[in-house]
Amino acid sequence: MKKKIISEKIIYTKVDEAPALATYSLLPTIKAFTNEAGVQIETRDISLAGRVIANFPERLAEDQRRPNDLEDLGELVKKPEANVIKLPCISASIPQLKAAIKELQEQGYNIPEYPEDPKNEEEKKIKTTFDKIKGSAVNPVLREGNSDRRVPPPVKNYAKKNPHFMGKWSPDSKSHVTHMTSGDLASNEKAKTITMETAGDCKIEFVNPQGEAIVLKDKLALIKGEIIDGTVMSNKALRKFLEGLIEEAKKEDVLFSVHLKATMMKVSDPIIFGHVVSVFFKDVFEKHADIFAELSIVPNNGLGDLYTKIKALPEEK
Repeated sequence: MKKKIISEKIIYTKVDEAPALATYSLLPTIKAFTNEAGVQIETRDISLAGRVIANFPERLAEDQRRPNDLEDLGELVKKPEANVIKLPCISASIPQLKAAIKELQEQGYNIPEYPEDPKNEEEKKIKTTFDKIKGSAVNPVLREGNSDRRVPPPVKNYAKKNPHFMGKWSPDSKSHVTHMTSGDLASNEKAKTITMETAGDCKIEFVNPQGEAIVLKDKLALIKGEIIDGTVMSNKALRKFLEGLIEEAKKEDVLFSVHLKATMMKVSDPIIFGHVVSVFFKDVFEKHADIFAELSIVPNNGLGDLYTKIKALPEEK
């Protein structure tokens, strides 16, 4: 029998939670087919725990260290031969990151604690490393290359021939979608095309109410033909919008549901969601402000963090 020559390769990503469970049944099936076609399957670990381990090699024993698979894939996807099956992975919030750190520490990994409020240069360095790991750290890296998210034609054609039954729609339904029309990221967006005269280094500054400028990014190189784009969201406008929607939902007796989508998800989404939490539970945050401060409860970390921390209180509280 002629020996098969493996000339093609697919990278299959190892991730967290449910997709990892699916991998146990799906990956062997994929390998069975691709092996017959002379295609090799390799795995790369881009899970939250894997990313944490990969970024602190100097703290770990030799047998605990792992390569930075996400960084390597970031280079691979820029090449035309890249073929990566990227599974869904968690957009790691701070509570999820802390839980992963704790679990790794319990397994003997010398991973540092996440310093939310760094006190020195060492803690600032640790926080910067963790901040590259948390949130939607995976998607921006893997989408730098030739990412194709289009639906395969057979799947699309099947959906057209067999449309999903949505049920009868009544014009009397109170269900509706509402979005901000002012003060948000879309309405404040400004873009500029770089010309030969404006090309060169630029910097991004945040100017606080006192007029002090804080440099967020220095020496950002821009070339002719590039587009630089920026926007800002008003906290006051967002909170006023949310308050109005909550009142409307109560009046109309409908479910209040929030869907977030911002370009910089790991930066914007936790902050926006934090406002949703603190507006929805405004009375609670005001009534228990001192206790919440004592427990370091931050609405940006979501309700899960709040529920976890209040369990540490004495029964009478």
